[in-house]
Amino acid sequence: MTKEYHNLKNFLDQKVAVYNQSTFIKTDPISIPHLFSKKQDIEIAGFFAAIFAWGNRTTIINKSKELMNRMDFAPYEFCLNPNYKKLLGFKHRTFNDTDILYFVEFLHHHYTNNSSLETAFSKQGNTIEEMLNGFYTYFFSLEDAPLRTRKHIASPIKKSNCKRLNMFLRWMVRTDNNGVDFGLWKEIKSSQLICPIDVHVARVAKRFNLLTRQQIDWQAALELTEYLRTLDADDPIKYDFALFGLGVMEKY
Repeated sequence: MTKEYHNLKNFLDQKVAVYNQSTFIKTDPISIPHLFSKKQDIEIAGFFAAIFAWGNRTTIINKSKELMNRMDFAPYEFCLNPNYKKLLGFKHRTFNDTDILYFVEFLHHHYTNNSSLETAFSKQGNTIEEMLNGFYTYFFSLEDAPLRTRKHIASPIKKSNCKRLNMFLRWMVRTDNNGVDFGLWKEIKSSQLICPIDVHVARVAKRFNLLTRQQIDWQAALELTEYLRTLDADDPIKYDFALFGLGVMEKY
């Protein structure tokens, strides 16, 4: 490897150390699942916080807390025994009560038959791409799935970069001693994860020549992740901390 490669790796490792810290939790959507201790509560709170994660982060956090409040801050118990009236009128950007009613219906269906949300992904295939495509099909397998709600679950087959679901998987799968990601799921390995990519991450990745693809789509997410695996094959997505921090916090 070249000197430039080692310099870049050292730089990104330093930025991971800066941003992979519990002090950043409170200003990030990951703060929502950190409100809970029960595994299923963490899964459900994390899932909604990730799904809502576009736009202003303060608004994302506030809307996620509003939903948790409507669920009596017991999302697992609420999904097992839903009171759908409590969800009426909920809205976050283009996500409305039609969507939330179906999401809860799906979670009720899934948790009635499974102890963890992990199986909704891990049983769908061997790669993250297969899992995300399979999750999309499984999620909308209930007979009354509204057509409008399909836009809120991304999938590689639709060419989406799946940023929010990849972020959710990072939260659930990655594990270290820093207390940010949860490491709750064991069937999926950290080495399999795909880097969440948005305009900020893509801008930084292109600046450091980690990414050549112009479109910020699924292929771009794969290309970036392949490079990150050369930096750390076992835990490539730890560099999400560095790329996001450089892009959003430092405005690289």
